[in-house]
Amino acid sequence: MTAKQSEPTKPTGLALLREPFPAHQISKLPKPTKAQTDAVRQDFKKGIRCQICGAWHHPDVVHLDYVGHAALTDRLLDCDPNWTWEPCVEPGLPNPGGGMWIKLTVCGVSRLGFGHADGKTGGDAIKETIGDALRNAAMRFGAALDLWHKGDLHATDDEPEQPAKPVQTPVITEADYTLLIQLFEATNTDVKGFCNYFGVPAVKSLPADAFPKAKAMLEKKLAEAVKQDDTLAGDADFLKGE
Repeated sequence: MTAKQSEPTKPTGLALLREPFPAHQISKLPKPTKAQTDAVRQDFKKGIRCQICGAWHHPDVVHLDYVGHAALTDRLLDCDPNWTWEPCVEPGLPNPGGGMWIKLTVCGVSRLGFGHADGKTGGDAIKETIGDALRNAAMRFGAALDLWHKGDLHATDDEPEQPAKPVQTPVITEADYTLLIQLFEATNTDVKGFCNYFGVPAVKSLPADAFPKAKAMLEKKLAEAVKQDDTLAGDADFLKGE
């Protein structure tokens, strides 16, 4: 009779904090640039309902992986049901204001962390500050450390870190492309010049948020041409579906 192979021992205590979080406990946090935020504030239509995080923001926003408050609390309880945290003030700790230092204690070991409200106010600011401080302090124990690191934390010297994949900008739909082609033909527009103007290698690579501008430009050109040549009126009616 063959002896049954022993199952690997599941990490416990502080070692469990170093274990990777499963995919369903990792959330996506949009991190827009100031220019992207200002653009959407000035023109709401420049934003999109993101299919990744569900928020309304600029289509080129980068998303960061992070572990939320609930998932981190669940992991801390698995490590130590008696874990605690407390706000603290230690000599020499910097605090620009609006933030809070805490002392997180897990399995009898205490480490510091800092959290801030990230622009939120009222009760949301308090919750954000606590959650941010807990994530920061738990990182000192190794929790979700790979997510904090920009590349591959455990890459060897023979395996250089891989650069981050570029964010894919949404492009025009097939219906949008067909309409543009019809407008090109009706207005005798130079396609190469059009692509150069919008900085794209091909019409199908046109960003979705640039389509309204492109359509408006071509329709204006068509309207002006119709005034000069009545023979183009039939093309204009066709494009409008009349």
